Amino acid sequence: MSFDKNNAIYKEVVLAGDYWSYVIKAGQTIRIIDSEGNQAADTMFYAATDTNERYSAQDTINHQNNVYLTTGSKLISNVGNTLLTITDDTCGRHDTLGGACSAESNSVRYESEKIHMHNCRDSFMAALRQHNMKLGKKDLNSNINFFMNVPISPDGKSKFADGISEPGKYVQLKAEVDVLCIISNCPQLNNPCNAYNPTPIEINIWN
Repeated sequence: MSFDKNNAIYKEVVLAGDYWSYVIKAGQTIRIIDSEGNQAADTMFYAATDTNERYSAQDTINHQNNVYLTTGSKLISNVGNTLLTITDDTCGRHDTLGGACSAESNSVRYESEKIHMHNCRDSFMAALRQHNMKLGKKDLNSNINFFMNVPISPDGKSKFADGISEPGKYVQLKAEVDVLCIISNCPQLNNPCNAYNPTPIEINIWN
């Protein structure tokens, strides 16, 4: 099928620092668009029918024997099922190791005064509670940082680096089962993941 934006059944702009949640039905395709370039879209996935099943960075990396995610990558759950498959990717670099910023990590990585800054962990918790009031901190899980560049050196070390995404770049995923998708459009101002300038992302979904 043609993934024409005009044919999308759902469209949403997620502002910088905001969060978003939605249940993507099995067979549907979601496209996450980096509207202005170099934005990091921190994303978590759960099986919609049982949120105890969720995206696993460890299982995904082991399954594909690669720490980088791109076209063809299957996102594997903590019980070994495929939640989604990346079907198209115009950026080519997405991080699944760096985790999400939090009040605590901001204060440790940067300076204690940063502890009050808006962060992805708080956004994730707000989105989880919006979906189900029983979900909270214990349900926070490994996340994917779409469009975020975290290169791994030959000796196994990683670091935050300037983004390589550009305006309009996107990643597209097909849901293999009903999936709860939660995105924190990262507000980070302390590292170059979004060029120190958080910007909006756009969501399109097709049947």
